[in-house]
Amino acid sequence: MPTYKYEGAYAGGEKVSGVVEAASRQEAVAQIRQNCEIVLSLKEIPKTLTQRPAANLMQKISPKALALACQQFAIVLKAGLPLVQTVDLVAGQCSDKALQRLLRQVSEDVSNGWSLSYSLDQRGGKLPVTFRETIRAGEESGDLISAFDRMAKYYDRTAKTHAKAISTMTYPAFVIVVAVVVVFIIMKYAVPAFINTFADMDVELPAITVGLIAVSNFFARFGVLVLAVLAAIIAACWLYSRTEKGGLLFSRLRLGLPVLGEVARMAGASQFAHTMSAMLAAGVPILQAIAVSSRSMSSLVMAQEVMDSVAGVEAGRGLGDSMAGARELPQMLIQMTAVGESAGALESTLNVLAEYYDNEVDVRTERALALLEPIIIVCLAVFVVLILFAVYLPLFSLYNNI
Repeated sequence: MPTYKYEGAYAGGEKVSGVVEAASRQEAVAQIRQNCEIVLSLKEIPKTLTQRPAANLMQKISPKALALACQQFAIVLKAGLPLVQTVDLVAGQCSDKALQRLLRQVSEDVSNGWSLSYSLDQRGGKLPVTFRETIRAGEESGDLISAFDRMAKYYDRTAKTHAKAISTMTYPAFVIVVAVVVVFIIMKYAVPAFINTFADMDVELPAITVGLIAVSNFFARFGVLVLAVLAAIIAACWLYSRTEKGGLLFSRLRLGLPVLGEVARMAGASQFAHTMSAMLAAGVPILQAIAVSSRSMSSLVMAQEVMDSVAGVEAGRGLGDSMAGARELPQMLIQMTAVGESAGALESTLNVLAEYYDNEVDVRTERALALLEPIIIVCLAVFVVLILFAVYLPLFSLYNNI
């Protein structure tokens, strides 16, 4: 569909400009006259600009890069620079190549009359929906600086949380990888060596040794097949998780896990509270804020429960009351949301809830890791002890027969 750049004026003489998409010039004029009485000029934007692929970003833009870009936008806009020049300047300072390419496209769009939010919608398919909707609300309210300030704080907090999660999981992941490598080496090389030794002994092997030999022989013969089957199962599960039913199923299973399920539930509540408070602070209508907040949640089951509240809100009920029937959303989140609404302080209440759930995620993650580390060590110790028994029991039997 063609895109037209226009200039118009209100009856009082105030001029306005922008872009519209329409099937023809007549339809474009009809759309423009819904907003302003007089159309001064109308020009079709070349297709080379409007039909480019929407932000062909091969990698996901990191929260850290978004936080830095938002800080730069806020600073430059406060200095009074025009928007086109601001986008150009921030693009030149971006170290993230994907974000830099996107901002170059946005700069070109804005110079051709597109609004910033419209260009981000068209080009920024990989940008978080929270970012795009907040910028749209800031542009509509005429306060882009505050919108970028809020997004800078939001993504800075998100980047720090992400970095902390990676740092926390590094040691357990390293231990698990080392354990798997050690087990593989033992089963591949150590056990077969002992099997050859036992074959020359005229001694009855104990059950534990026979079992270890059977396991070793099985992996020696079918190890590659087992790995191939496991890889196929993992690939099939991943593909199924990309479907709507599969995503909901795995999300529900994840929430049902002991310890880790509660961490996922707290993380989902934190995501909802952070995003919802940011949307409300930006002036986004509550129904739109609910939709955006649900799309920002990593748990599909919890996101679905948030979206289910839309019908109640449309019917005139409060958000807290509309979420009251949710099974996976924490009851404290629902109750405090209702309290914040009744007090007329929903945004600040959600901010407090977001901080609380952030802290709960940290505490419960540390608790889970504190349990995981000794479990890994105990499992390794049990495995080593079983191998020692399997190896030394035949030697003891041989010694007793001498």
